[in-house]
Amino acid sequence: MTNSWNTYQCNDFYDELMSHPGQAREPAKKLVAYFQSLSDDAVESRRKAAEATIKEMGVSFTVYTDNGNIDRSWPFDIVPRTISKQQWDKTSAGLKQRLKALNKFIDDLYHEQRIVKDGVLPAYVLENSQNFRQECVGVSPPFGVWAHICGTDLVRDSDGEFYVLEDNLRVPSGVSYMLENRAITKRVLPELFEEVNIAPVDNYCAHLFDTLVALSPRKIAKPVVVVLTPGIYNSAYFEHAFLAQQMGCELVEGADLVVQDDDCVYMKTIAGLERVDVIYRRIDDLFIDPEVFNKESCLGVSGLMRAWKSGNVALANAPGAGVADDKVIYAFVPDIIRYYLGEEPLIKNVETYLCYDEAQREYVINNIEKLVVKPANESGGYGMLVGPHATKKERERFVQLIKENPRNYIAQPTLALSTSPTFVGKNELEPRHLDLRPFVLQGKETYVTMGGLTRVAMNKGSLVVNSSQGGGSKDTWIVE
Repeated sequence: MTNSWNTYQCNDFYDELMSHPGQAREPAKKLVAYFQSLSDDAVESRRKAAEATIKEMGVSFTVYTDNGNIDRSWPFDIVPRTISKQQWDKTSAGLKQRLKALNKFIDDLYHEQRIVKDGVLPAYVLENSQNFRQECVGVSPPFGVWAHICGTDLVRDSDGEFYVLEDNLRVPSGVSYMLENRAITKRVLPELFEEVNIAPVDNYCAHLFDTLVALSPRKIAKPVVVVLTPGIYNSAYFEHAFLAQQMGCELVEGADLVVQDDDCVYMKTIAGLERVDVIYRRIDDLFIDPEVFNKESCLGVSGLMRAWKSGNVALANAPGAGVADDKVIYAFVPDIIRYYLGEEPLIKNVETYLCYDEAQREYVINNIEKLVVKPANESGGYGMLVGPHATKKERERFVQLIKENPRNYIAQPTLALSTSPTFVGKNELEPRHLDLRPFVLQGKETYVTMGGLTRVAMNKGSLVVNSSQGGGSKDTWIVE
């Protein structure tokens, strides 16, 4: 296998593992040396073992198509991504800083709106926010925290530094795949876990459970925590079931819960009704309570908002947290950190152009072939334009969309996303672009995963890493 690593070409991008052909970066040296010592047959057997493990463990995800939903096995590459512990400590501090400021921002918006009155955030931006919930005004959740679970997408540019690409504060997903990636890698490459000092990730569910329990309105020995799922047809259902099982909680759907006249939430059990203290909800705001939001929703619980506003149940993430999960708001996060914390951001944003600003809009329209254009509130890689890879017709359509609704679009430079050696074909290594989604928990205390979910654009030259768009994944190693 030596030759593949010696001839591996990093091209013009920052490579996570290799600094030059045959020369590994410090955190990856033992990993690369290990692969170099394997024969082609040994590597292929490990790849097949990974595939068999994924099927055995039932690790899957759902892709929505015009012809219905398709369940697929989790796409996985056996070459881990390595990051030095020193760099991760700095990144972790920046993630904690960011979520702390965002929670202060959300709390302010639903109370005094000082940041708008002081002119830091334009009133126009808030007035046209799709995710500001008037129904949440005046509510004060425990610890002043609205977004208890955050998945922040990070990318590395040509300088090797991490940048924040976006924040996911509504119902961030993917952490189960981070945990399963580690379980698969331990089975396939067990020798390396004896030789390399790799930071563990398997304590996440314990931290998540502790975060949820601390929110309980009833100070009892064993608060009742449930995971609320839309059901088996949701693309992240595997994760909902996985987290509930790992935390020892009940996995429930809306029909399993009821709000009584006392404005408390109860779970239907064979022994009767049992009061629920904390709901980790994986349903979007507009579907959680037909009494308040979408009256046609069959996914939520009628009266749930009433119970939450009465302080009788805790919801994580809190309704309304999505006001900060807006790519226009994202552009203001550095100012938000300075405003609420009086600190400089520890992790930089990617340069962002706001299309509602006339001068910036003109720049975007005139340079659209160089830029990535994103709608303010889409996720999963949907609704975006990668200018350099788009057709003239697609670019013209986006110009029209921007002109029709400038508040709904931002643009960013096409980044030279970092790459990592990835197996393609049989034992062939090629660089593939990737990003990283670490998960941050905030409640009584704050916790950041050691690394996160590394997503890989499996198609050559592609910058789209989402699994729903053909992306794959790798285990992420934080190495001493």
